[in-house]
Amino acid sequence: MLPPLALDVRQQPWGIEAAQALVCINMVHIAPWSAAEALFAGAGRLLPAGGVLYLYGPYRRNGEHTAPSNAAFDAQLRSADAQWGVRNMEDIAALGEAEGFRLDEPIPMPANNFSLVFRK
Repeated sequence: MLPPLALDVRQQPWGIEAAQALVCINMVHIAPWSAAEALFAGAGRLLPAGGVLYLYGPYRRNGEHTAPSNAAFDAQLRSADAQWGVRNMEDIAALGEAEGFRLDEPIPMPANNFSLVFRK
């Protein structure tokens, strides 16, 4: 396993030659939507068939927050930067599908977060 790589997903190339899996924790809600789009586009180019993109963080489901604390967190994020915010899980899944990924069943995690496992 390689050490974590600090990068701006919007800056291509990422400086990675090959990978079987990518892990992205707590990024898509504290970044502009363009970063989520770039994450999936880059993962789609980098990962081979069978590759995994793992995301962790808070998500809305069907447009609804999963807990009052997530709604408050979302409001806090959006007040700091209007481009940030807790994303709809369905919108994230659509980004994955557009790049050839299939989302496994979302896994509820502590503190009202989810693990999202995308397989190419």
